[in-house]
Amino acid sequence: MSVEIRPLAKSDEAEWRRLWTGYLTFYETTVPEEVYRTTFERLTSGNDHEYRGFIAELDGKPVGLTHYLFHRHCWSIENVCYLQDLFADPEVRGKGIGRALIEAVHTQATKAGAHSVYWTTNQNNATARQLYDRIAKVTPFIKYVKTV
Repeated sequence: MSVEIRPLAKSDEAEWRRLWTGYLTFYETTVPEEVYRTTFERLTSGNDHEYRGFIAELDGKPVGLTHYLFHRHCWSIENVCYLQDLFADPEVRGKGIGRALIEAVHTQATKAGAHSVYWTTNQNNATARQLYDRIAKVTPFIKYVKTV
């Protein structure tokens, strides 16, 4: 099996929607159609300050995605990279898709001169955490959100 990681393209919209819906379903959430349209437009805009995305293909079939964003950070002069969404179809998990997507983001961050790549996950996401624990350092920080 051959895994290819490539930038998300406008022609990927249908498969991106399928994959992102799988991601949202995994986290037991939904978003309105307007969010799908706006997010995809932002991901494929090519603008420096917007999210970017990668698609993972296994033998030519899209099977995973990730979204990431470069942003400033008060603790370093260099930007940091936030890896927001990471998803692989359930039937291909354990085949290196998640690792390949993370490494693709890490490579882009390195090229961009970013200080680090960081992400969050649900504490109960034991399967993904097995990978994350092997390739990154878990921090003691806890995320809080206050809705406006």
